[in-house]
Amino acid sequence: MKARAPLSAVVTTFNNAATLEACLASVAFCEERVVLDSGSTDATREIAQRHGARVVVRPFAGYGPQKQHAIDLAAHDWILLLDADEHLTPAGRARIDAELRAPRADGYRLPRREWLFWQWTGERTRPNWQLRLFRKSRGRMNDVPVHAAPVLDDGAPIDLDAPFRHYGEPTLADRVDKVNRYSSGLVVHKRRRVVRGMGLRILVQPTLAFLKLYIGKRYFLDGWAGYFAARTHSMYTFLKYAKVLEAQQRAEAARTDPGRNGQSS
Repeated sequence: MKARAPLSAVVTTFNNAATLEACLASVAFCEERVVLDSGSTDATREIAQRHGARVVVRPFAGYGPQKQHAIDLAAHDWILLLDADEHLTPAGRARIDAELRAPRADGYRLPRREWLFWQWTGERTRPNWQLRLFRKSRGRMNDVPVHAAPVLDDGAPIDLDAPFRHYGEPTLADRVDKVNRYSSGLVVHKRRRVVRGMGLRILVQPTLAFLKLYIGKRYFLDGWAGYFAARTHSMYTFLKYAKVLEAQQRAEAARTDPGRNGQSS
């Protein structure tokens, strides 16, 4: 049997002790495990070292740059990129092991199942396909803020049925907090360019975002957990546009009435 191409599992961390154990256990078959930590104060680094990972500490430089630095640390060309709250299933490990014995592409999208508050999405719910397995010589992180993702320099990835799972936020309050933080993180980026039709986006896009998950991804099959997930995704879509419009309106008010400086009386 042909030998499999060596593989580096790459994970970025910050206070992920609760989920890192499952993540690193699922990539034990990889020849290398690289953990780039942003200065955790919990047991994250100890867990990583116990699993034989090479641990490097570096201050957080932004989602894309941090992940790119972690990728650059890897010794092997083939990269399996996971978040610390994700893990491969046994079926996913077997599929990757078989595929890398005779790779058909420079990158692969893998199907991700989501943890929705108190349950996993069902088998009939459509998974989220994401590029997570690729050659680092042919791929890189893009410069999208908050939701940075790997892209191939040339050609398109192919889909590989190697499932992985995402724990996500354990409570609705955690999800709302993340939605608020992420939408605020997009404000500076979007203010650098003119976003046309902002008002129309605020009115229409949240509903479309809800329908994309609830109907398109079949989250309606997951009961209240699916509804909560779709509704909070809709709220995120609303906030990421509304906060940009708010920032623009406040800046305009400051120009026309500098004395108020955006403060209410």
